[in-house]
Amino acid sequence: MQKLLLETYNLLSDHFGFRNWWPAETPFEVCVGAILTQNTSWKNVEKALYNLKQANKLNLTQILKTEDNDLAELIRPSGYYNLKTKRLKALCKYLSKHGTKDLTSFESLDTVTFRKQLLDVYGVGEETADSILLYAFERKVFVIDAYTKRISFRLGISKEDISYEKLQNLYVKHIPKDISLYNDFHAQYVALGSTFCKPKPLCKECPLNKICEFAR
Repeated sequence: MQKLLLETYNLLSDHFGFRNWWPAETPFEVCVGAILTQNTSWKNVEKALYNLKQANKLNLTQILKTEDNDLAELIRPSGYYNLKTKRLKALCKYLSKHGTKDLTSFESLDTVTFRKQLLDVYGVGEETADSILLYAFERKVFVIDAYTKRISFRLGISKEDISYEKLQNLYVKHIPKDISLYNDFHAQYVALGSTFCKPKPLCKECPLNKICEFAR
């Protein structure tokens, strides 16, 4: 299993190059993006983040002070904007209550406790929590998303209906526990899933077709 996973990563990184993911200027921007990217493409998230920056609202204090209707209008490009407004404010209230404005106070919080607290926040599920932990706070947490599940199933790594926790444990068990690897491996899957390994896959062009059970 370890050999297959590392071969998968190497083939993807050779094809796509280092992804330098997650694109954000601050840890807080990662947190906001993790909420906004739920059920939408990153292109739409970029538009919403741009709106927040232009309005000088992309900080903890301003988001909490902004009226819900005004905030919803700014993040409208990300879709589900009324729901995401509530989720974004809930996350910001948690960050404000437990941390400083620059979020450095979270550095002393152990990962298990931090994850449990995030999962108690309205609208924060496992993928969102783990994205925040890995990309905003550089914790050794492997992120599982729809692309990871789809690709893992097609490669023959896991069953199609495997749980988030079981698939996460599988990756953690079989690849080196390295933040940069966790970061880029997930980013490679995002690149693959959005270009080749779609619901209707483009197997002939896929860089993994020689090792993929589905392609064969």
